Amino acid sequence: MVTLTKIYTRTGDAGTTAMGNGERRPKGDLRIAAYGTVDETNSVIGCARAVGAPPHIDVMLGTIQNDLFDLGADLATPHAENLPYEPLRIVASQVERLEREIDALNANLSPLKSFVLPGGSPLSAQLHLARTVSRRAERLMCELAQTELVGEAALRYANRLSDFLFVAARVANKNGADDVLWVPGQSRGA
Repeated sequence: MVTLTKIYTRTGDAGTTAMGNGERRPKGDLRIAAYGTVDETNSVIGCARAVGAPPHIDVMLGTIQNDLFDLGADLATPHAENLPYEPLRIVASQVERLEREIDALNANLSPLKSFVLPGGSPLSAQLHLARTVSRRAERLMCELAQTELVGEAALRYANRLSDFLFVAARVANKNGADDVLWVPGQSRGA
């Protein structure tokens, strides 16, 4: 377990931060941006939970928040062969659990005939915000994967997370009954 006795260290004052393997990188580094955006996703999910999610969704969101710390730890430790410890990595079972949860939530939703505008209930709006932030994290991870190794399970998890958040947002809108649908060109004649 992590023990933090002092919150500030002054080691980042020069614009660098420590990776999980001890390497220091500039705070603007793509890897730092990727796991920072994962952290941002986690915070937005926390805001959604604070609005008040139904118990079954709240449990799922709490598990996801824990997974996002795992994902941040995964991204904070670049893949290397000679680490003196086993780094924490996202694993296939976390992706598979997320897929089962998506399927369970989606089972009671009617098929969409248009895109959904973010909104409806406060919880749905917060989940849509979390979805868009998670998509940004995924884009950064994919960009990082073009130059550095990023675990396959981590990339799959990031991709499924935005799907989960979309479906959960629809459930939060009375199983889609209160979804606000996009009407293409609706305001053209106004």
